[in-house]
Amino acid sequence: MSKKNIQDTEYAVVMEHVSKIYKLKKKDGQKSNNTERFYALKDISLKIKKGDVVGILGTNGSGKSTMSVILSGISDIDEGDMKINGEQALISINTGLNQQLTGLENINVKGALLGFNKKRIKEITDGVIEFAELGDFLYQPVKKYSSGMKSRLGFSISLALNPDIFIVDEALSVGDKAFAEKCLKRMKKLRDEEDKTILFISHSLPQVRDFCKTGVWIEGGKLVEVGDIDTVCDHYAEYVDKLNAMGNKEKNKMLEEKFKKRLIVDHKKSFLDKLFNKM
Repeated sequence: MSKKNIQDTEYAVVMEHVSKIYKLKKKDGQKSNNTERFYALKDISLKIKKGDVVGILGTNGSGKSTMSVILSGISDIDEGDMKINGEQALISINTGLNQQLTGLENINVKGALLGFNKKRIKEITDGVIEFAELGDFLYQPVKKYSSGMKSRLGFSISLALNPDIFIVDEALSVGDKAFAEKCLKRMKKLRDEEDKTILFISHSLPQVRDFCKTGVWIEGGKLVEVGDIDTVCDHYAEYVDKLNAMGNKEKNKMLEEKFKKRLIVDHKKSFLDKLFNKM
């Protein structure tokens, strides 16, 4: 994968024909013995300007979370070119948190991995304590946290790290409403006063409409539409309404056909497997 040809420094994110491929797994979670793989994302070309606030939409299994992990650098792409201009942080439940460590230990480990000195780690810790409002739970193992508490900790750590690009993946869908509103208020300040780039993945259309400027709709691993947030939300909402109006049999047939289009089969190997199985 070559990145040297992408020079668009006015953009926070540049993706050119990006694809991400996974091996299929069995229902029990084990990798399948067959040769089938599938496109989690296929041929995505997208540019996101610095300072933009982008709502990423799509139904379950569309590739939104895959998008978040490749944009955050957690996972590599398999095809195409991608350039990220700036430091990024993924805010997602459990992501980057060690379940065996306490909340405080997680902060210290994160700071140490980033090469921060003790003073900077202390500043981050103070910021997390103030924003997360976890009280004595900060000194308890994260494995004892509720999903809402994990979201509080992860969100607060990312805020304190102050990256150039925030990637928020359903992090406000758990926990109490008051904290979610507090997070949104803080992110609006990042948007309006600090010109941060924010990629916001959420199933809440009202939340996306209120917060974001640009809409990106991904469906079946492919990019469907990019544009003004209200326009993209209107088109996406119309699609979801039609999907929900279908009967189960019709819907399952459509979803199955859509998934088949994402499959990659090594036909040569499949033929040999079939041949040897017959012998």
